Amino acid sequence: MTDSVIIIPTYNEKENIEKIIRAIYGLEKSFHILVIDDGSPDGTAQIVHRLKETEFPDSLFIIERSGKLGLGTAYIAGFKWAIEHKYDYVFEMDADFSHDPNDVPRLYAACHDEGYDVAVGSRYITGVNVVNWPIGRVLMSYFASMYVRMVTGFKIHDTTAGFKCYRRRVLETIELDKIRFKGYAFQIEMKFTAYKIGFKIKEVPVIFVNRREGVSKMSGGIFGEAFFGVLRLRLDGWFRKYPKKGE
Repeated sequence: MTDSVIIIPTYNEKENIEKIIRAIYGLEKSFHILVIDDGSPDGTAQIVHRLKETEFPDSLFIIERSGKLGLGTAYIAGFKWAIEHKYDYVFEMDADFSHDPNDVPRLYAACHDEGYDVAVGSRYITGVNVVNWPIGRVLMSYFASMYVRMVTGFKIHDTTAGFKCYRRRVLETIELDKIRFKGYAFQIEMKFTAYKIGFKIKEVPVIFVNRREGVSKMSGGIFGEAFFGVLRLRLDGWFRKYPKKGE
């Protein structure tokens, strides 16, 4: 039995899903994997089921949902599942190799060995570490994080990062059903809430590589949600009563 599970949300990731699963299982440390598939019409879920039935019956799990319900709700479903199954460390990770599986042990070490509550795979803690992104996308992401820091006073450099490790107690303390946002703003809201409760967050430098196969799910609406969501988070920071951190 491992103490860690990696949650991977998928929608039409048939080109990547088997490769990312095998890459994670090739790491020296043992991790379990939970795939949250939002009704992919390309057969992503069937690939996961085949791998589970033939090779990884005790370490690979899948939750299938009826349609595209949003990244945030996928992770919330995964977090609740991970809490129920008593994993001590819970990861967020993309299926498309933009997050390097070889960085997973470094995020784990930040929480397990160094005592941090949240480890963030950060593209911007040591400059701009992004490969194969169009310059406009790089600038949009970089300045989005600057905007979040400016509006909220939150000191994390990569506020929209989706490559993270949480200690279970963080997810148990955050009131998951009160998390509002579904896209980029979901990532900001989770980090900001953990910070307001008083959890210790470490940024671990990573290199983000744009997907090699498949199609990006990014949309303008996601950025719009993030822009206005940050203002809402700032107001929350003033007026909302956050849960207390248990020791």
